[in-house]
Formats: sequence, structure tokens, C-alpha cells
Amino acid sequence: MTYLHFVLLYLVIINVLTFIIYGLDKLKAKRGGWRIPEATLLLLAVVGGSVGAKIAMELFHHKTLHKKFRYGIPTIIIIQLVIAGYIFYTHLVDF
Repeated sequence: MTYLHFVLLYLVIINVLTFIIYGLDKLKAKRGGWRIPEATLLLLAVVGGSVGAKIAMELFHHKTLHKKFRYGIPTIIIIQLVIAGYIFYTHLVDF
């Protein structure tokens, strides 16, 4: 497995996991149960699950009124895209 394959597999797994966890938190919110801390939800986005977080937010209508999520998740996505673009551009010869 090449480095690129490993990174892509990681991103798929972390985004699916983040999507599921956001969905579970929404379900717990509806039922009044124990909640997943906001710091954990944001951390999942930072470590690569930002797209899964954004999709879950839109699909489940979860955390969309919280400014740190409404603006934070798109900001994280943009930062991650800039970093990925930089890495891709600087290592273009390697691909």
C-alpha cells in the first residue's frame, strides 16, 4: 500500500466515523441522553473528518446554529484543502 493509498483510506475511515458520531450525538440530543462533548466533535473534524462532519451537520440539522460549528467546520475544510494542495504541489514530482 502506498502512502497515498494509506492517506485516502484514513480519510474515508475518519469521515465515516465522524459522520456516525455526529449522528449519534443528534440522536442523543433528541432523546435527552448523555452527549458527546463539542470539543470531541470539533477534534474529529480537525483530524480529518471535516467533510463527514459537514455532511452530518446538514443531513441531521445538528449543530448548525452553533457559530463554532457553522463557521468552524467550513474553515477547517478550507485549511485542510490548502494544506493538501500545498503538499500535493510541493510533491507533484513524486506522484
